[in-house]
Amino acid sequence: MTLHELAILLAALALAAPLARWLGIAAVLGYLVAGVMLGPFGAGALFSEQDAEQVLHFAEFGVVLLLFLIGLELRPKRLWAMRQAVFGLGSAQVVLTAIALGFIGMLFFDTQWQPALFAGAALALSSTAFALQVMEENGELQTRHGRLGFSVLLFQDIAAIPLIALAPYFAVSAMQQAPHIDYLTFAKGLATIAAVVFVGRYALDFLLRLVALSKVKEAMTAAALLTVVGVTLIMEAVGLSASLGAFIAGALLAESSYRHELEADIAPFEGLLLGIFFTAIGMSLNLKLLVSEPVLIALLTVSLIAVKSVILFGLGRWQGLEAGPARRLAFALSQGGEFAFVLLSVGRAAGVLGTRPSEILAVVVTLSMAMTPLLLMLERVLFKKQAPQRAFDPIPENDGHVVIAGFGRFGQITARVLRAKGIPFTALDISAEQIEFVKRFGNKAFFGDVSRPEVLEAAQIGKARAFVLAIDDVEASMRAAEIVKTRYPHVPVYARARDRMHAMRLLDLGVAELRRETFLASLDLTRLLLLGLGYSQRVAERTVNTFRDHDERRLNEDYKHTSDADKLIERARSSQAMLEKLFQEDEVEEAALARSEATPREAKAKSRAGAA
Repeated sequence: MTLHELAILLAALALAAPLARWLGIAAVLGYLVAGVMLGPFGAGALFSEQDAEQVLHFAEFGVVLLLFLIGLELRPKRLWAMRQAVFGLGSAQVVLTAIALGFIGMLFFDTQWQPALFAGAALALSSTAFALQVMEENGELQTRHGRLGFSVLLFQDIAAIPLIALAPYFAVSAMQQAPHIDYLTFAKGLATIAAVVFVGRYALDFLLRLVALSKVKEAMTAAALLTVVGVTLIMEAVGLSASLGAFIAGALLAESSYRHELEADIAPFEGLLLGIFFTAIGMSLNLKLLVSEPVLIALLTVSLIAVKSVILFGLGRWQGLEAGPARRLAFALSQGGEFAFVLLSVGRAAGVLGTRPSEILAVVVTLSMAMTPLLLMLERVLFKKQAPQRAFDPIPENDGHVVIAGFGRFGQITARVLRAKGIPFTALDISAEQIEFVKRFGNKAFFGDVSRPEVLEAAQIGKARAFVLAIDDVEASMRAAEIVKTRYPHVPVYARARDRMHAMRLLDLGVAELRRETFLASLDLTRLLLLGLGYSQRVAERTVNTFRDHDERRLNEDYKHTSDADKLIERARSSQAMLEKLFQEDEVEEAALARSEATPREAKAKSRAGAA
């Protein structure tokens, strides 16, 4: 690629995303349209087919960086906690979709089941880069359906590796011979993964610490990129996926104290290369096939999107999602993915697919990508109205204050006490409506997303005496807590936990001072209920206090078994029996106490009677 072509490509990137946002569509779709216009089949034809292929090959490194960043966000404990969604929901989606699309392939191309099933499996894989980018732009990545979508995408990325390796097996009927199993290559692959895990576990963090001691920012950026490039080269050398290697490297550094610095250094490169990647996909779109086979391509594209959407919607409902989130999940993952291009190429080389079917399916995958943002936009328009975004409020300078994250029913009580005591505080909330509402009552809060580091920095969190975490959204609460505990360990965190699992996740970050939002209120109401049922004040208070002490001990003990659902269920049952035993012991002690108090009263009454 010449410098002139590079300048054109960068200009297209600089214009495509802002124009797409201005038109109210996803930036990814803007990149695809720009690629079509620049490509060999577009109006400009500034890039040839060879140029488009070179750009696509170069920009695939953006997908590698994306998976590295995904690995950084996925701590081993979190991966273990997600195992049911990743391997249960993910495998169900891939298997069901592959079978359904394989059957459709047999009808359209009149082929045997082996190549049809292989093509169905290739199309069953959604675009990790595309789907995550779209969900992130729409603020859905941290919702429950966003997390389920991430789990499915993660399984798909893992499933792509054996599909690539097993491609020759799908060509058995065509080649009339069983493929040779290369056990040596298989063993080398496993050994390489084990070596990367071992070295990364014990060496990467140490090497990054040495680089960080130099306090040269450029050196840290270079080290971050070298980590990804190095693992990529190692994986490719033994015939494994570079994306898998990058994901493993990121997961190994997920517990590193330099995780946030790595993410900040790599994110700009990842965003730029992903933009180039989607532009290159647009360039490679063969418009000649759209002219020669319009009906076939249209039917295949609609079938692909419809089948994946129906299956994903059903699986989402099976996981307990409401209709709206399940629909968003289905549309977000309804497209074909970047691994489809790889698998179609591998399948053609292995003799599984012919040239014409593989080229047609490549166009179908590209069109399905282009349809995804449009489907999501149409869904948003038809089913809900989205409030316009506003800029974050400027926050005045402060020192020795308290930062309150979340100014709802919980945070406002803390703020009222602090204001009455003359303690300065800065209150932040993500809801513009809530900010305007509290202003009517003389309260002051600032509009800002505390799960973003720059907002916390603007609130001078480093100078704060304490950080009160009162956010209603669990995932935003966890991101904010992680930022403060990692970057500002000297600032004490007082957190509101939405429920028991949220409390355990906060404990996992080292947040010790926390209260479950409805726990104490529920206990107080229970105390009033016992009084209303005829129990004495002392019995009611003792019962509630016994339960509180028991439940707090159980919370700390259950924390050790957070990832073991069966163990938690077993402990819940045994805990109930223990609680009943404690209450019985309390009743015995209360009866004994009542008798001991009654004896002096009876003696005194007899004495008075004798005197009379």
